[in-house]
Amino acid sequence: MMKGGYTGKILRVNLTTKTVSRIDTEKYEEFGGGHGIGSAVFFDLVGDQLPFEAFDPRNLIIMMASPFSGTFMPGSGRCEVQGLGPMLYPIEWFGHSNFGGRFTAQMKFAGWDGIVVEGASDEPVWINVINDKVKIESAKGIWGMDTWDTQQEICRRVIPDQKFKFGEWAALSENCYTTQVPAVVCCGPAGENRSRLGALLHGPGSQAALCGFGGVFGSKNLKAISFIGSGDVPIADPQAFMDARLWFRKFQWNVDNPREAERFGKAGPYALISGRPSGGNVLNRELPLTPARAAACASCPRGCRMRLATGDSNESVCAGTMVINVNGSVKFTRQGNDLMQRYGLGHWQLMPLMRYVATLHEKGILGKGKQLDTDLPLDLTGTFTYAEALMRQIATREGIGDDLAEGCARFAEKIGRYEEDVNSGELSLAWWGTAVHYDPVVEAEWGFASLLGERDLMLHMMSNYPLHWMAWSGDPYLTAEEAAKLYTDAMVPYQGDPFMVDHSDGPTGIYSDSKVKQVAWIKHYEKFWVGSGGFCGWRWPMCITNNTADRRGPTPEAEPKFWNAVTGNNLTFVDYMDIGHKIYTLDRSIWVLQGRHRDMEVFPDYVYDKPTRGEDMPMYIDGKWKYDTGAGRTLDREKFEDFKTRFYKFEGYNPQNGYPTRNTLEKMNLRKVADALEKKGRLG
Repeated sequence: MMKGGYTGKILRVNLTTKTVSRIDTEKYEEFGGGHGIGSAVFFDLVGDQLPFEAFDPRNLIIMMASPFSGTFMPGSGRCEVQGLGPMLYPIEWFGHSNFGGRFTAQMKFAGWDGIVVEGASDEPVWINVINDKVKIESAKGIWGMDTWDTQQEICRRVIPDQKFKFGEWAALSENCYTTQVPAVVCCGPAGENRSRLGALLHGPGSQAALCGFGGVFGSKNLKAISFIGSGDVPIADPQAFMDARLWFRKFQWNVDNPREAERFGKAGPYALISGRPSGGNVLNRELPLTPARAAACASCPRGCRMRLATGDSNESVCAGTMVINVNGSVKFTRQGNDLMQRYGLGHWQLMPLMRYVATLHEKGILGKGKQLDTDLPLDLTGTFTYAEALMRQIATREGIGDDLAEGCARFAEKIGRYEEDVNSGELSLAWWGTAVHYDPVVEAEWGFASLLGERDLMLHMMSNYPLHWMAWSGDPYLTAEEAAKLYTDAMVPYQGDPFMVDHSDGPTGIYSDSKVKQVAWIKHYEKFWVGSGGFCGWRWPMCITNNTADRRGPTPEAEPKFWNAVTGNNLTFVDYMDIGHKIYTLDRSIWVLQGRHRDMEVFPDYVYDKPTRGEDMPMYIDGKWKYDTGAGRTLDREKFEDFKTRFYKFEGYNPQNGYPTRNTLEKMNLRKVADALEKKGRLG
């Protein structure tokens, strides 16, 4: 049945037995790609053994490409990473992270749709894949290196005669040559020491930052995975694919003839949502200015990353450039964030931890000779010296770093302050041990979808970036009413209900049936198009754009246009969203096997009790649309519980416990999942 987009095989490596085998991709084609296939493989291989812990050798590291990987579909260079996440709290949920760059392209060029790693090695190793040739190599001499040095050393070992100069040919095997270097993903010292903050890094700045998968690498004695190949990716209908790519150009920022350049071509909020190359928030204002150019993941026309002539902050984006702040020096700020990448510390987990350390110091609880004794130079906060000392102690588990390496939630629990500090908002962990991102009292779809998942949503283009930054700009190119209509016109199959993006707390707002539909749409889109299709959450969905006269984006037309051209399928956007619903239901079933219940899906007290500062979002108030902040309001406990009840019913789950029902699972061809839940007494 498989046509284009797939290589047909998934690599399976058992580090305990040192054996290599393969899984036929076609067995899992019904799940699309990426996340969907990863979830199905996880369930089949270890679902009946749940629950167990993330550092257990039975845990899997799954890295999956999508049918688009290795093609020039715009914005599909992501790699999905799955397994039990040691950072997640209070249970190490089956979680996911992803990273950009060129890893999945090389994986596909080598002839693989993904890799599944199981077991644990008795000594440090790395996995070397050159086309069909797979070796489990000794990591002697590499274990202990930082992430940058690791990748460079592995490149030298894979292609020893490569001089690493642009355009130079090197032999991969007999009569097989390449100008490419291997694509490597690895953990740093933080991962080696099983830090729950341990990230995976590919290239200089592409992080799989959430869930702590660097620590899982460390628990398996796995330092890195390297792919390089000389193949290509089959396209079912090349003409249709080329037509789709040319059609898509009208939605892109035209660097030669930009639309409304005076409005969208300057700095400010529109710099990130206009689609123009933005450099990914990398600060480059210190004089003398450092020469720089935009950089992008494989196949992406956006260029939201930056490469500086100095090599600082190369290919890092957003939080990867903002965790470390060295007072008075942009240069040392950049180098501090680079040090975070080299240690392999997850930026999204390190940020709240650093804030919490500062808070405890200010309260007189943490410091030299204090209740929490430490030799950290806290009097030098804001300097490179302090940042380096803190990150080194966490990555190597020295001193107080041994406790901090457990992550915010477990650190707070160990010192007996979790309940007090989280419920007060002093430690703002809003969902499953991850920090609050956007305010769940106003940007409810972000908060609700995160809580009803297993980690922070990170789907930036649904709704928050285009909508709240439009209001921030001071020059919104859409009124709140226009934005609501355009957004919800694109949200097939629930289109035509503008109240899906009403962020008021009125009858059509955040507790309404309209919001139930929006949260369901987000979870289905997240699981299929972003997780399984590899679409970048910085760019998709594209419900609106400033680059067309009518402001309509390519969603929902673009996604199936590209997917069908590459794979040879002939399905609709709704068909693929149904697969997203299926994948979300499978993920939820895995969480239920781990112990999930609706009673756990609650926010900390501060979300319900502490008035919000608000966010500018479209709101329908007193019969009129406007941009408003919602400042001062709190989340209503009873109304949110009622929202959950209606959401579970909408998705086909038992509203009393949130468990998927047999009827729902069997309609989705998930009978074996229903049987597993029933065996555990957790079938809805």
